[in-house]
Amino acid sequence: MRFAYADPPYIGQAKKHYGDEEVNHQHLIDYLASEFPDGWALSATSVSLPALLPMCPEGVRIMAWVKPFAIFKPNVNPAYAWEPVIVCGGRKRGRDIDTVRDWVSCNITLKKGLVGVKPPAVNEWLLDVLYVQKGDEFADLYPGSEAMGDAITERFGSDVEVLNVDIRTLLKSRLADAVLEKVDDD
Repeated sequence: MRFAYADPPYIGQAKKHYGDEEVNHQHLIDYLASEFPDGWALSATSVSLPALLPMCPEGVRIMAWVKPFAIFKPNVNPAYAWEPVIVCGGRKRGRDIDTVRDWVSCNITLKKGLVGVKPPAVNEWLLDVLYVQKGDEFADLYPGSEAMGDAITERFGSDVEVLNVDIRTLLKSRLADAVLEKVDDD
């Protein structure tokens, strides 16, 4: 089976944190849905859900990463102490398999060199949510710190193939194709 995880710069944050252009989330979600029908997960923010959910296929679920320790910003009350993870699909489980919660509780990471690096417990939980197994393929579309790749290697060794996808170039080419297609239709 083929699975993917996308932890892109959140809406409105690409330039601020990474000096990069904004991610076209519609193209990203379309790519996830078409290329990874077995299952995928997309990290987001609570304020981005109204924009993202209409872009998603039917049947997605909202999971939660709850942060007992989070950064408290001045004049922001209530605090942003959880992050949604949009999940589509995943391997089916029998009744003989332990039930996975739709949330995980763990502290944020600090001083990892990148903004938004997920702690190991989040990556391990996502592997459980999607029910990734030996012999599967897994694409970490925004590897950044390579924390997800580390979690896969820790759990499966080389028994899960980690796919390297240059998602930024791919999405730009898909956007170009969509523009050209629209021009051809006109």
